[in-house]
Amino acid sequence: MRKLLSHARDLHQIGPANNDRLSAVRVALSVAAPSLFLLAIGRPELTLYAVFGGLTAMYGRNESHQLRLKHQLQAAVVLLGGVTVGTLLAVNHIHSWGLVLVEALLAGVGSFYSDRVRLKPNGPFFGILALGACASVPVAVPFGVAVLIAVASASFSLLVGFAGWLRVRAWKSGATRRAPALTPPLRQAAVVHAARYVTAVGVAGSIGVLSGSGYPHWAMAAAAVPLAGADMPSAVHRGIHRIVGTFLGLGVVALVLFPGPLSPVQYFPATTVLVLLVIACQFCTELFMARHYGWAMVFFTPVILLMTELAAHTDPGRLITERAAETLVGALTGIAVVVLIRSRKRRSRKRRPGRPAGASSADLP
Repeated sequence: MRKLLSHARDLHQIGPANNDRLSAVRVALSVAAPSLFLLAIGRPELTLYAVFGGLTAMYGRNESHQLRLKHQLQAAVVLLGGVTVGTLLAVNHIHSWGLVLVEALLAGVGSFYSDRVRLKPNGPFFGILALGACASVPVAVPFGVAVLIAVASASFSLLVGFAGWLRVRAWKSGATRRAPALTPPLRQAAVVHAARYVTAVGVAGSIGVLSGSGYPHWAMAAAAVPLAGADMPSAVHRGIHRIVGTFLGLGVVALVLFPGPLSPVQYFPATTVLVLLVIACQFCTELFMARHYGWAMVFFTPVILLMTELAAHTDPGRLITERAAETLVGALTGIAVVVLIRSRKRRSRKRRPGRPAGASSADLP
């Protein structure tokens, strides 16, 4: 009982601040500049590609400038890969089962890669999300242009992340990010972790398709969330945070998109309001991402749905209802996979001396 109460307290406990405002400013600026440029030239529907490129700034938040640059370059591979594959699927009208197959397989590849280079935030979640989101909207420009927008946005975020070096001019020769070679035990853990991603994403996407949802990629993205937890309790906590945070965030989306006296789109140009809200919510997302995942999801949910609305107008009721349903299905699927698929090493032997409690393949050295 005491253990359950401890887990319940952890669900709403907000971690200590750790340079969150500076990181949030970097991310917001990386998202704002390309998004406002697209708004200024009358192409706000392309904001989706700019934002996913700009999310490169989320990585390497507390590293030195040269290590942050390397970390963000590694993260850009995942994000731009997701945008490229997703846009390619959209151009070729590959949806439903084709999308599930491709996204599940690339989730496994992305998991192995992110474990290998030790991405923080853990896992391929944002690449998976980019793939599904870009595959689900009509491509309003040639394929190359859409990808180029994401590349340009990611490049700008690299400049933002490295800009502080102009002030300190500190460069440590030979400094590298710690990512040791994959020994057989670490390789096994990474393979099991990748198998979890393939299974969770594939099962959640299949349920989404069979249910007739128009957005099975939301279930697939939600299924990936618990898998980034360092151990089973944290995986369950992340899944619960995902569900509760998303539901609260949907309330914000409903307030904006449904006609009413409190909706800002009733008084100002809709596209301008949506773009500005995407920027503001992304800033708030980064403020809480490392401190409380649930609160981060309250703000990140409007980012994703408002970008989707900018790319292709959809009935708000359907958008919100299906987002809620797919998130619930995906998060529960991810939690189930974490419980059912466990590495042989973790089942059969005790934690090694000196290994942090709860360490797993989600947190490989």
